[in-house]
Amino acid sequence: MTGSVVAAQGLALSADIDNSIHLDLSWIDFVMLAIYFVVVLGIGLAARRRNRTSMDFFLAGRSMPAWITGLAFVSANLGATEILGMAANGAQIGLSTLHYYLVGAVPAMVFLGLVLMPFYYGSKVRSVPEFMLQRFGKAPHVAVSFAFAISNVLIAGINLYAMAIVIEAMLGWQEWVAIIVAGGFVLVYITLGGLSSAIYNEVMQFFVIVAGLVPLTIVGLNRVGGWGGLVDALGQTGGGKLLHAWAGTGIGDVTNPIGANWLVIVLGLGFVLGFGYWTTNFTEVQRAFSAKNMSAARRTPLIGAIPKLFIPFIVVVPGLIGAAQFGNLLSATPNADQLAYNDVIPKLIQLYLPTGVLGIAVTGLLASFMAGMAANVSSFNTVFTYDIWQRYFAKGRSDQYYLSFGRIITVIGVVVSILTAFIAAQAGNIMTYLQTLFSFFNAPLFAVFILGILWKRMTTTAALVSYIAGIIAPAIVFVWYTFIDSSIFQSATAETMYGAIVSFVTVIVLGVVVSLFTKPKEASTLTGLVYGIGKIDVKKDYVAGDTAWYRSPALLGTVALVLCVGLYLPYL
Repeated sequence: MTGSVVAAQGLALSADIDNSIHLDLSWIDFVMLAIYFVVVLGIGLAARRRNRTSMDFFLAGRSMPAWITGLAFVSANLGATEILGMAANGAQIGLSTLHYYLVGAVPAMVFLGLVLMPFYYGSKVRSVPEFMLQRFGKAPHVAVSFAFAISNVLIAGINLYAMAIVIEAMLGWQEWVAIIVAGGFVLVYITLGGLSSAIYNEVMQFFVIVAGLVPLTIVGLNRVGGWGGLVDALGQTGGGKLLHAWAGTGIGDVTNPIGANWLVIVLGLGFVLGFGYWTTNFTEVQRAFSAKNMSAARRTPLIGAIPKLFIPFIVVVPGLIGAAQFGNLLSATPNADQLAYNDVIPKLIQLYLPTGVLGIAVTGLLASFMAGMAANVSSFNTVFTYDIWQRYFAKGRSDQYYLSFGRIITVIGVVVSILTAFIAAQAGNIMTYLQTLFSFFNAPLFAVFILGILWKRMTTTAALVSYIAGIIAPAIVFVWYTFIDSSIFQSATAETMYGAIVSFVTVIVLGVVVSLFTKPKEASTLTGLVYGIGKIDVKKDYVAGDTAWYRSPALLGTVALVLCVGLYLPYL
């Protein structure tokens, strides 16, 4: 079948497709789902027996090997924002989505493993906000802890909403019922097993997710006549511009789907948003904190970076297939006759996959959403218990008290996430919504971290003032673009990048200025927290095998970066 014939069929198909999503699962498919859910709950019950202390519940007793934490690190990110959001981006902005991986993820993961993790793990902090406490003191710590708690339940709501989409499509339930049921199931296995349950399930879910999305990609490419047919089909539907990553990014000559030039992409997405997310977001970093020693902690994001490089083949490519097949049916603000970009993956599953394979794909989808939400909830309960409740409201209680409180706050976190899921339901592209949240919360935190780690003169007052201003600044940019003048940026995606840059610059400028007029902490209190003050021994807790050449963090990081460049070259 020639590419032109496939393209013509794609155009005809887009005209005939309705915008409803209904997954007709057979008993075989439901059996697969049932087996998966039983295994998930079984892991939760097994992990519960190991949770004798609060450290076991919140940080898995800091006993995990690097390969487990590495896969959990990347799997925790394979939630709704990755599967539905990146597929939505694939359909909306095409191969420009590669920037989220090759500029906005892998370099930051390498930086975390090689540079920041020695500071984190060496300081023995239990969370990222606690590092802020050690470096700057109470006031910035309180601000960061509450901001993190708020952002995490908002992000958990995204994953919960995505789970509800699939449950609604499978069973025909109303959206609000599906959201509550999905939240209840995640609540059960996280409350039972804590972080151990989340991590072991994330490792299993990684393989389930891959097993579910690989058949969809293969069948989808076959239906459009392979890569050549996909290129022709996109040309016929006006999507030819989706097939390049860097084309149209010249300064003063921006014609790419993102609506940003190369400098904004590199600085806004690659540096501020990318580094801000992967190096300061405790949802991810918590997996490395659970590693058994410094070597394993440093290798955690480096191991995770390798599979991260190849995720676009099973996420972005289906998005491109959706753009070719559904054409003008897709919209960021769909009406009764259109599909949301978020619906691309579920709709392709409905159209393409037969009984049996359908069950694997649906299981993979649910696994991804559960992994994402569980990661958010497990980090939320750690920060709220350790950084807020124990530190400021209930000091000196027994370890059993904090363990019990952690389970209670997990319930509260899930309930709040159910409410925020209805906010996520209003977003036409959940990845853009997520990037907006990152520009508000992660970008200013990253700026404070970088300045605070590199410059011993930065003060407590400067950290607090600049961080709060760094949240307000991108919020003003967002409000101006959304409600006053949308012409200032070419797209909502571009707005998140510009907003992140504005946040970062605001923090750096205010951080320096305020520091010059306020008193810094004594240098003796900053040992191991600021570059150049004290020495961090990254080898002091090495165990047998950690010195093997193939476990070298520098080697793993180099391999990841070389692969990163290699994967970019064909799509310039």
